[in-house]
This record gives sequence, structure tokens and C-alpha cells, in this order.
Amino acid sequence: MNNRGQSGLHLLAKLLLSGLLMVWALPVFSAPPPSALATQLQQFYLQQYSGSDMQVNAVINTPVERQPNCAAPNFSLMPNARPWGNVSVGVTCNGQKSFIQANVQVSGSYWVAARNISSGGHIAAADIERHKGRLDQLPPHTITDEAQALNAISLRTINIGQPLTQSMLRRPWMVQAGQEVQVSANGGGYNITSTGKAMNNAAANDTVKVRMPSGLIVNGTVAADGTVSLMI
Repeated sequence: MNNRGQSGLHLLAKLLLSGLLMVWALPVFSAPPPSALATQLQQFYLQQYSGSDMQVNAVINTPVERQPNCAAPNFSLMPNARPWGNVSVGVTCNGQKSFIQANVQVSGSYWVAARNISSGGHIAAADIERHKGRLDQLPPHTITDEAQALNAISLRTINIGQPLTQSMLRRPWMVQAGQEVQVSANGGGYNITSTGKAMNNAAANDTVKVRMPSGLIVNGTVAADGTVSLMI
């Protein structure tokens, strides 16, 4: 180092020691602690997925000043609403109900196509494989239960690696329109069996309309063996 550089270092050292040169430290900002309601909502969602391999993190988007505050809030979910992602959650505090907006992040298993599946294809175990990831970032109604996919019928072409959704599949028909079906009616002390003609396609546990030989149209539930139990 030359003499000019050494002189500069000596001058800087003297200024620091004399207090004429002050070094300012940048402030360190930390995330604010979660509100009491956020902690309570997290516990609520942990209970929803207890016993499963899913991991959940619930973040409230509603500003703190607009969040209800009580010791024991009662949370409720909107009927038929999506279980994760951006959701609206009902909160009852001190007898008053309000709604908060939250983002529910859920990680777990879901099923994808292990090979290209053609429309009308019958889904077998070799056609699907399990992946893990953020469920809230997948299409709505992505299949997380293998039983929902096995033996189902593809309603469209599904590409390899594509997440399976309920709208892509249907259960196989146990009864088809125009088919002759066995109909039974069970009640207190009686058991009546007859045959009729199905008026619509139906899978197991679906409702089917049946035209009886007399012309009477009845509603029944399709069993796993294709027989129909009348709704009495």
C-alpha cells in the first residue's frame, strides 16, 4: 500500500476514535407477531386435518383492527366452499358473527396421471401415481383419495403428469337408460321384488328413475350389484 493509502486509513481511524465520524446501523425489521385470532384460526385448521398427512398454515388477510377479538371464538366454514386457498371464515365472538378473509396453505398427497389416458379410458392402478405438494395451488377438486380415481371413467384426454380432478372422471354406470333392472321394496314385515326399466344412467349409490310394468315411475337407489332399492 502506498503512503497516500496509509495516511487515509490513519485519518479514518482518528475520526472514529474521536467520535467525529459516526457509523449508522440500518434498523432491523422483524415480522409482527401473529394476532390472537390468527393463532386460534391455525389451531382450528390443524384440527380439521388431524389424523392425515396434510400440513396446514392459515394466514389471516383481514387487518388486525377489523378482526373480532374474544377468548373463545367459534369458527365456521362456508357450505360447499373450497377447503383451502383464499377462503372466507365465519367467526362468532360474544354472540356476534362476522367474516374474515384468510389464505389457507395446505400441503399433502394428490394423484396425477402416470401415463396418457384417453377419453373413455377405464382408470386402473397403473394409470395413476401419487405426488406431494401444495394442494391450494392445484386446480379445484383435485383428487386426494386414490379410491376416487380407481375404476373411474375418464371424461376427457388426460396427459401424463396432469393432476386428476373430479370433473375429469365419472364413476362407472351400474345401470344404463333402457336397461331392465331388479327392483326391491323392503318395509316393516314385507319384501316386494319386481322388475322395471331404468330411465337414466346411474352409478352405485345414485338415484335412478324406473318405469314399472304398470307404467308407474318410481325413484330408487342403485346398489353396488346393480339392483335398485325403492325409496319408501
